[in-house]
Amino acid sequence: MIATDLLVAQNVGFGIISLLMIIGAVRVVTVSNVVHAALWLVIVLSGAAAQYLLLSAEFVAITQVLVYVGAVMVLFLFGTMLTRARIGAESDLNNKNWFLGIPVALLMLGVMSYVIVDGFGSERLIENSGDMQPIPIQVISDDIFG
Repeated sequence: MIATDLLVAQNVGFGIISLLMIIGAVRVVTVSNVVHAALWLVIVLSGAAAQYLLLSAEFVAITQVLVYVGAVMVLFLFGTMLTRARIGAESDLNNKNWFLGIPVALLMLGVMSYVIVDGFGSERLIENSGDMQPIPIQVISDDIFG
């Protein structure tokens, strides 16, 4: 019962974090202020770190926060603020070609979906039976490195 509740909580957490990441990603490309776009990107990258935490990959999550959210975003914001570009809403930014971007994005989504289904369509996870044994590390390393 507890394991089922944990899986439900993880699924709900995954959904909430994914929704926040999607909203943040859309705002990164639609907001007209460059600094605000960088801050929305911080939300997206932090969401990726939270997804790593849900996968129990704590080291990768901390690395994500330190490298991307910390260092890269600080460099991006410093670069934005140290240039002579005007900070604020850019009036010369436009979305004149959005009607061309939507079909291209849908085409790319279709191609990626086809490739994924074609490559993994017949693959299924095996059911967990009691006679399964873990593979020793030596066997895995011999398979990888010869």
